[in-house]
Amino acid sequence: QVQLVESGGGLVQPGGSLRLSCAASGSIFSIYTMGWYRQAPGKQRELVAAITSGGSTNYADSVKGRFTISRDNAKNTVYLQMNSLQPEDTAVYYCNGVGDYGPLLFGPWGQGTQVTVSS
Repeated sequence: QVQLVESGGGLVQPGGSLRLSCAASGSIFSIYTMGWYRQAPGKQRELVAAITSGGSTNYADSVKGRFTISRDNAKNTVYLQMNSLQPEDTAVYYCNGVGDYGPLLFGPWGQGTQVTVSS
């Protein structure tokens, strides 16, 4: 059974950094385009970064230059390095598959990991 487990969130001051990890199961992980999504209170879940099986990346304008997505197919893991964090980045962060028109689910949504940027 496929599953996604996010970790690495926490409380950080503005300007700080965090590295999120997403551990995935399943033999098809290596061919999936994977992404990081976030959802802030009262807002829709939004895609902030994506990475293809070949390593091509795309980012939302709001995080370009600050976030870096990467993957290790041997470990079935996707990472999100977040630098220069701002209060507006506060949200629950999730990972899952990415399609052309919205999420292409690799598996059920995990619990996510909370990122809080505050003084």
